[in-house]
Amino acid sequence: MTGTDTDVVAIGNAIVDVLAKADDAFLARFGLAKGAMTLIDAQRADALYGAMGPGIECSGGSAANTVAGLASLGGRAAYIGKVRRDQLGEVFRHDIRAAGVAFDTSPAEDGPPTARCLIFVTPDAQRTMQTFLGACVELGPGDVAPHAVRAAQITYLEGYLWDKPAAKAAFRTAVEIAHQAGRKVALTLSDPFCVERHRAEFRDLVEHHVDVLFANEAEITALYEEKTFDAALGHVRGRPDRLAALTRSSKGSVVVANGEAHEVAAERVARVVDTTGAGDLYAAGFLYGLTQGRDLPSCGRIGAIAAAEIISHYGARPEVSLAALVKSKPG
Repeated sequence: MTGTDTDVVAIGNAIVDVLAKADDAFLARFGLAKGAMTLIDAQRADALYGAMGPGIECSGGSAANTVAGLASLGGRAAYIGKVRRDQLGEVFRHDIRAAGVAFDTSPAEDGPPTARCLIFVTPDAQRTMQTFLGACVELGPGDVAPHAVRAAQITYLEGYLWDKPAAKAAFRTAVEIAHQAGRKVALTLSDPFCVERHRAEFRDLVEHHVDVLFANEAEITALYEEKTFDAALGHVRGRPDRLAALTRSSKGSVVVANGEAHEVAAERVARVVDTTGAGDLYAAGFLYGLTQGRDLPSCGRIGAIAAAEIISHYGARPEVSLAALVKSKPG
């Protein structure tokens, strides 16, 4: 694809993460669904924030993490997302721009504060996310800059956007602009509970509007209401006109295109510390490879390397240059 200024433009919920260690007893005491993302209101956010242990604040948001990773790999990235003109909003704006991502969405001058995600990391490295969307609910079609979508090879969307009507409309607007410009649209299903909430609409999106699909094992089986990964994979292989990258944690990933499946091994990591952002960074690596014209197994391998880096520490943004890391791992 030629004539583009950007490799990937991502649209998502602009969120600042607060990560803290927790045990299963804490999750049980507050009725938290382990390993899932749950939307909460301001009152619940305040209560949980007051009860959680010492936290680490860092910018997050699924799609934002992906383009930050893509920029670390040397890709050209842009982001569309809504923050309030407040302290956390400035933190988010600074962090994503410092990562090398173009971010020009106008902040909200009033209304809800910038979104935050309280992430409880248990000793098994699972993360349980409680998300207050805040200013994200203000994201709408008017925030989708047509020139930014037309300028990108791929527009990348997170499934979490489907939870709010205005964001859903922004999602549809971006898809229409991208396809009218002859560009591609990528979607990550985000979370199995998100899939459960929107299964019929997600199936329609995947069937008619998405060129590149990202999902983990739990999400793809939820989408097709299958009990096993192999059964869900059969549905994906039945659509030869779609490209899908399906992650399976320590089992690696399966990349499906033209009805063929390519298995990609997981990258070794000395110790899994926090799985927050693993799927986001896999998508970053895969999209980087795809926009640079790499073959599909290579795209999956770059994704695996990026995911391995992110699960080796707390937080969902890279701590080292992913471009240097990939270069140090030939093969």
